[in-house]
Amino acid sequence: MRPFQPRTRQYWTIVLFCFLAASTFWLLNALNKSYSTQTTYPIRFVYDSNQLVPIKPLPEEVSINVTGRGWKLLRKSLMLEVQPAEIYIRNLPRNNFILGSALRPALVNVLDGLELNFVVTDSINFDFDPKIQKRVALRLDPTQTLTNNQHVIVGPVSISPDSLTLTGPASLIDSLPDPFLLRLPDQALTAPADVAVPINYDYKSLVSSDVEEARVKVNVKALVPEERQVLPQLINVPERQALNLRPPIMVVRYQVLQDSVALLNREAFKVVLDYKKFNPIDSTLVPELVQKPRGIRNVRVWPERIKVNIR
Repeated sequence: MRPFQPRTRQYWTIVLFCFLAASTFWLLNALNKSYSTQTTYPIRFVYDSNQLVPIKPLPEEVSINVTGRGWKLLRKSLMLEVQPAEIYIRNLPRNNFILGSALRPALVNVLDGLELNFVVTDSINFDFDPKIQKRVALRLDPTQTLTNNQHVIVGPVSISPDSLTLTGPASLIDSLPDPFLLRLPDQALTAPADVAVPINYDYKSLVSSDVEEARVKVNVKALVPEERQVLPQLINVPERQALNLRPPIMVVRYQVLQDSVALLNREAFKVVLDYKKFNPIDSTLVPELVQKPRGIRNVRVWPERIKVNIR
């Protein structure tokens, strides 16, 4: 143990330098030897991005077995001046895979100083689609209820812009709805509105649109509920046939636009009872509204059936 007994500071400095020099010589000697090892190597797909687009992430490396000097293997491990192997896709491929053995020429061309023993990766998978552009009209979703029963949308709905252009893989674009339906934020509109609606759809990472949002303008007006009593008119009643109706008077319930209340012709209602449609099972007739003033909405006749007594 005498060599390791405490010495001067200069002594330990010399010992450290000796260890560093020995380690360096050992490392240099090891790096000058040849080794066979399994490693990964980067690959790069080369294709016309104006014609083709991958619809899933492309493989970025393959596993290979190589032989080479330690220096070359170290440079490869540190990714220093490593040129990826290029895989050329010139047209839409018939198959969505390439066998690992088919990559050998591309790998041999870029393995500077390394000898390729074999490709470990059995195959690499990819999925390309033709890149297209498609113009799609914008429409308001007809299934969405925008107002409550006291208000109504009057006139056409304005959408600006009225269409959008989608760019991306053909199969994904064709799966999107045409026309493209817009949904307003859930709300019960009670007045005219100008709403910004974002353009949302699936596959946004692969499909781009030239429109981020559309403006939807709707004209909403209030409805006023009213009702009016109407004396029904009997038709097709046999001669000398007396009928007793219960009730004898119909009530017509409806809604009218608030700004049209003063202009409504309330004398234009006409309800008929057709004796040919008499139901002998329950002795009833169904009232029919055959005439009504223009501009009314949500019309209902009460009662829905009239009891008829024949005398």
